[in-house]
Amino acid sequence: MVPRLLEKYRNEITQQMMETFKIKNKLAVPQLEKIVVNMGVGEAAQDIKIVEKAMEEMGAITGQKPVLRRAKKAIANFKIKDGQPVGCKVTLRKAMMYEFMDRLLSIALPRIRDFRGVPFDSFDRNGNYSLGLTEQNIFPEMEFDKITRTQGMDITFVIKKAKNTEQARELLRLFGMPFKAKE
Repeated sequence: MVPRLLEKYRNEITQQMMETFKIKNKLAVPQLEKIVVNMGVGEAAQDIKIVEKAMEEMGAITGQKPVLRRAKKAIANFKIKDGQPVGCKVTLRKAMMYEFMDRLLSIALPRIRDFRGVPFDSFDRNGNYSLGLTEQNIFPEMEFDKITRTQGMDITFVIKKAKNTEQARELLRLFGMPFKAKE
């Protein structure tokens, strides 16, 4: 079964992008390459069970087993030793990526209290968009009773073939990303 957003990209978004930016070849249209979900767990330095719980929750949210992230070097001010677990991450591609994006845009983001949209200018120079969430309980996969501590996460949308941030922004807008109004 083809994900809903992938079908929308193939049938509608590519045509609109080609018309808007005067792109002649369908293969030159910007597209979503991957989505990286990262959870930094600083308290894991004192208790390994915290990072294990974060990995379990991230696996439930994304539908894919996360990779444990370890510290690359020791930082005395934060009491972190070299090789100590500090977080976890998941890289989503293809069908899983589109399914996660669909759940994020249609279910999770509207559940944020006083939600006014995502930041308009969180793009890097390559056209990738980064979004930070403060709690994991906005996802319907999380059972509110089983959450021991609220944990934030960073979500990065990696977009390839975008010539500038304007093309990347338009691609995400056509997918349904609720950007804030420009100030």
